[in-house]
Amino acid sequence: MTKPPGAEGSPSDGHGESRSDRWSDLDRPPLNGTALRRALIREGGLWSDVRVTPRTGSTNSDLVALATDEKADEGVVLVAEEQNAGRGRLDRQWTAPARSGLFFSVLLRPTGVPVERWGWLPLLTGVAVATALSKVAGVDTALKWPNDLLVTVGGEERKTGGILAERAGNDAVVVGIGINVTLREDELPVPGAGSLALAGATTTDRDTVLRAVLRSLEQWYEKWRAVGGDPAASGLQETYAAGCATLGRVVRAELPGGTSITGEAVAVDGDGRLVLATEEGVQQPVGAGDIVHLRPA
Repeated sequence: MTKPPGAEGSPSDGHGESRSDRWSDLDRPPLNGTALRRALIREGGLWSDVRVTPRTGSTNSDLVALATDEKADEGVVLVAEEQNAGRGRLDRQWTAPARSGLFFSVLLRPTGVPVERWGWLPLLTGVAVATALSKVAGVDTALKWPNDLLVTVGGEERKTGGILAERAGNDAVVVGIGINVTLREDELPVPGAGSLALAGATTTDRDTVLRAVLRSLEQWYEKWRAVGGDPAASGLQETYAAGCATLGRVVRAELPGGTSITGEAVAVDGDGRLVLATEEGVQQPVGAGDIVHLRPA
């Protein structure tokens, strides 16, 4: 198996952590790559490899490079116990203490799906993650368009995760997922952040959560791909809308180029765009931008 970028460094015990710092935080045990591969890789399944590395800059960057060089097949999962150059949308930094969350990327090659429907992949991933977290951790997770995962902490909506999809060559997409799992209040990078632990999750076992997320993602991806990426026929469009905390709210869409649109978020259209109803009576689809919730639904 090819050693993933960023795996160089201290001797490892095979679980993805160096022996010297494996138990630096007893509440945050390392992931076991061997056990994850045994649980997730199956004949005819999506996942082809699960690679755990102690630390790297960005799992997305690493996996995009591997895919571009044709050194990774569809279904490779790259997990980092710690990232020091993790990226969110708009090149925002994503940092967290080692083993406090799940920081991983997956390689997908959606053959048979028209490229114009690939924009649904981050939304599909959001649905899959939210479904898994509700089922395995008992946490009601809402989706903020287009790619944020929200949980409730003390009656307040807080961001506990994010999704970033990037093209890798002509036929592949790398989807990166970051989830704050055991992040404590004094470790939050910004006041609006949250974690599964702070939201009262019934489990914060990262192994359990990761397995559930990847199984859910596999189910949704296969269902979507089987119908050529049709968001309606796969049930994705309806399910996303049902779990989207942005719909029904007055929001401000801060668009590329410095302009903005304010209106009520009334729908997610067939292209995955957020439709805003403005005061001028215009329904304006937004395909990219930063969304600010101005008023509760």
